[in-house]
Amino acid sequence: MTQTHESVRKQVVVNAGVERAFALFIERFDAIKPREHNIMAVPIAETVFEPRVGGHIYDRGVDGTECRWARVLAYEPPNRVVFSWDINGHWQIETDPAKTSEVEVRFIAESDDRTRVELEHRNLERHGQGWEAVRDGVEHDAGWPLYLQRYRGAVDSERH
Repeated sequence: MTQTHESVRKQVVVNAGVERAFALFIERFDAIKPREHNIMAVPIAETVFEPRVGGHIYDRGVDGTECRWARVLAYEPPNRVVFSWDINGHWQIETDPAKTSEVEVRFIAESDDRTRVELEHRNLERHGQGWEAVRDGVEHDAGWPLYLQRYRGAVDSERH
């Protein structure tokens, strides 16, 4: 039996303890998300990650407009965070939660100062027709691999 709906899984190891690794992922998300990943009509001034269940991840434009593209579904420091992916295959906001996917990020201590960060983008088929475009976009080098590379860079820049 072949699986038609697959998750995108990526991971990175960072040189930080699990609590710091988790905190930096949330606190530095503005530095992790590339500005060119923008579905707004204006340039992004900042990306905000609200650290609580029911919070959002959103981009704020240079003109003050906001684009809420994710909802925080689980927030369990320092072990995991889960958020929705409210962007469809046409790279537009999806307002129907039943047609959105989920991203789970897990933080696993490998030692006191090293953490493995595992990212899984799942339920991609919920996006409906064209869901493969979402999968291909987030799986591509300019998708989650780029975010994790930038995250590792943000962690490394915090080390003294």
